[in-house]
Amino acid sequence: MPVARTRSVALLGLSGSIVEVEADLGSQLPAFLVIGLPDAAIGESRERVRAAAANSGCPLPARRLTVNLSPATLPKHGSGFDLAIAIACLAAAGRLDAGSAGSLVHLGELGLDGRLRPTDGVLPAVLAARRAGAERVMVPTANAPEAALVDGIDVVGVSSLAEAVAWHGGDAEVVPVEAVLSADAPEPPHVHSGDLADVVGNPEAVAALIAAAAGGHHLGLYGPPGAGKTMLASRLPGILPDLALDQSLEVASLRSLSGLGVGGLSARPPFEAPHHTASAASIIGGGGRLIRPGAAARASHGVLFLDEAPEFPASVLDVLRQPLESRSISIHRASAIASFPASFQLVLAANPCPCGQWSPKGESCTCAPSVKRRYLSRISGPLRDRLDLELWVPRLTTTASAGAGGRVSSDEARRQVELARAVAAERYRGTPWRTNAEVPGPWLRGAGGMHPGHRATVAIDRALESGGLTMRGYDKVLRLAWTLADLDGAGVPDGDHVGQANVLRRAPLWAA
Repeated sequence: MPVARTRSVALLGLSGSIVEVEADLGSQLPAFLVIGLPDAAIGESRERVRAAAANSGCPLPARRLTVNLSPATLPKHGSGFDLAIAIACLAAAGRLDAGSAGSLVHLGELGLDGRLRPTDGVLPAVLAARRAGAERVMVPTANAPEAALVDGIDVVGVSSLAEAVAWHGGDAEVVPVEAVLSADAPEPPHVHSGDLADVVGNPEAVAALIAAAAGGHHLGLYGPPGAGKTMLASRLPGILPDLALDQSLEVASLRSLSGLGVGGLSARPPFEAPHHTASAASIIGGGGRLIRPGAAARASHGVLFLDEAPEFPASVLDVLRQPLESRSISIHRASAIASFPASFQLVLAANPCPCGQWSPKGESCTCAPSVKRRYLSRISGPLRDRLDLELWVPRLTTTASAGAGGRVSSDEARRQVELARAVAAERYRGTPWRTNAEVPGPWLRGAGGMHPGHRATVAIDRALESGGLTMRGYDKVLRLAWTLADLDGAGVPDGDHVGQANVLRRAPLWAA
């Protein structure tokens, strides 16, 4: 058969497109061409496929082979096309059943000895294949458990090219080989081992953390070194509700695309805490022709924690401004645009000044006012305006520690959060929103009938008119007021809820 076809998947961000892999066996001088906008890794597949086929006992014929990856205008990246190219070439040469080859989607990288090596991004690729109507996919053995997480599609795991050829009815001697396994990937960076009950002497901070979790709000924590800002932030994922199935699949797909490995679906929210030396690309995502997600995307449906926030370059912090509003990340390149989700909760932690000793109570601080202003200005005004809560975390004293009673455990806090979110979910039933933090401003201010009434909002109405609040800040106060009302079991926020939300908008140090 001179022309044979099979299918593979090209990924661009989390989106995947089916690629038809066509192989034509010509009668000209021996050559091996791969066309259809391949990258360098796909171009090198010629040598991997030829050596793997020869070492698997089914060598390619010494004739001209032309492989076309269609559609030709779609960029293709990575070594995951190796198996599809090899199967199409062998089907064109009559070494296996062409009908069987065309019925499967093939993913996997070939070694020179014919063994199949695992590739990154198999989970989103299989999801894309299922959406395109594929019924069966063939992947390396090491990727089979990951691919099996997708319902509604049969997964065939093979260890070698010879095994794949034999599965398609080809005449190949299957010699048992040791499957190439994925390198040990780090476990998802969850930090749920700590309990919220470990936090002592700061009930206001615990209440603010529960409110942030209940409404999905962004949070700023400020205070001297050792006050417990990192401890509070690390407890936030533990009081968030479990992820829904679609959210778990999205989180696992992002880990797969990042090359971090997927041991299975986790119901717990992710936690990302990059170091302050991280670059903008590592936070937001990027790369050359192969665009990978950054920490902000991997934190989707979980928490992105930036400790020592003023130590991050201002340019790195400011790349988060657009994702915080749109809840998505678009990375533009000359040839393509890759999109990733960005539905994370941002938590910033910072000292109030370089020496860390300033406080609203007037503790000793050795920093000149200009030094303090310059330090705090590294967190830009537009980024702070996107935070829903800002909280001062005081240093723990002996008296506070000794008298700290009535601590709230993570389990208790999670129950409060789940109840509040259930109220919000019922309110937003029939809309695309799940939490108060996602609701757009026009809906809050009247289009959705959610304005609590001018008697309740008189203070923030005046602040808006005088320039003390931006319109974005006004909306955030309303969102937070609804969350506080949900936690209190009130049907509609009253003046106390709105006033408390307005106070939580700004930590005292910004007015100093």
